[in-house]
Amino acid sequence: PMAAMTRGRLLSLMIGREERIANLGKRTIDTAQTTLEARALSTSLGHRDVIDALHRGEILWLYGLVGAGRSELARAILGEGTITGGEIAVRGTPTRIRDMHDALNHYRIGYISEDRKQEGLVLMHSIQSNIAITIWNRLADFLGLFGSRKERNAVAPFARRLEIRAPSLDQAVGNLSGGNQQKVSIAKWLAANVDILIVDEPTVGIDIKTKTYIHELLGEIAGDGVSVLLISSDMPEMIAVADRILVMHDFRIVGEVANDHRYETVSKAIMGHIHAVEAAAPAAAE
Repeated sequence: PMAAMTRGRLLSLMIGREERIANLGKRTIDTAQTTLEARALSTSLGHRDVIDALHRGEILWLYGLVGAGRSELARAILGEGTITGGEIAVRGTPTRIRDMHDALNHYRIGYISEDRKQEGLVLMHSIQSNIAITIWNRLADFLGLFGSRKERNAVAPFARRLEIRAPSLDQAVGNLSGGNQQKVSIAKWLAANVDILIVDEPTVGIDIKTKTYIHELLGEIAGDGVSVLLISSDMPEMIAVADRILVMHDFRIVGEVANDHRYETVSKAIMGHIHAVEAAAPAAAE
């Protein structure tokens, strides 16, 4: 009977064991090294005076309600839309990223879309090809050719590291579970050896057991020195994983919250920023 069912009991019945909280380990954030920075950034997508910085080894989380402009900010950084004011700096140097190809090959930035089936993966192709797609240029010889064995040798270590469950690397990605598809999405950027990884809704459509694994993997990636920018409206997930939280509302950064990983205090601080802006809006209009 649901009347007597706790959240913990419900989850244990779903996955066959007690829910395990992700262990992200101890990491060092190098605040002296800024990898990605928005300097009074305004865009044609609607952003206004966005200011903040992402540091080496940091997990920075963008939180906001639907329509706050979080995903649009990630796309603006990667060249979608037009920068109408301010600038983006990568490792301290002002730059204009043209597209995803430019982001990867010139700035070592990776991006995992919230819609992995439409934008992140080629579902009819194999696990091997999907992971290797970001490193085909590196694998090719002077004629632009490379063999399947060379491709397999390059991607196999990442498939093993992420524990992708499949009969072989020849398995079509479309036949995998949501969790394993997301592992493939992450693996292709690890293979590309990116310095900055932007992840939009990291665990949407993923089972609870794999969700914890993805959280720990993100912590491991940040521990290796990669700067991780995460976007999600899943507040418990954010509080479990983030080092620092930026609150977005109406395409602006309206607050910052240092994450102490306690739901009561962090959720109250986040909603306080949002409610303060919403309360101020009618007064400004008058």
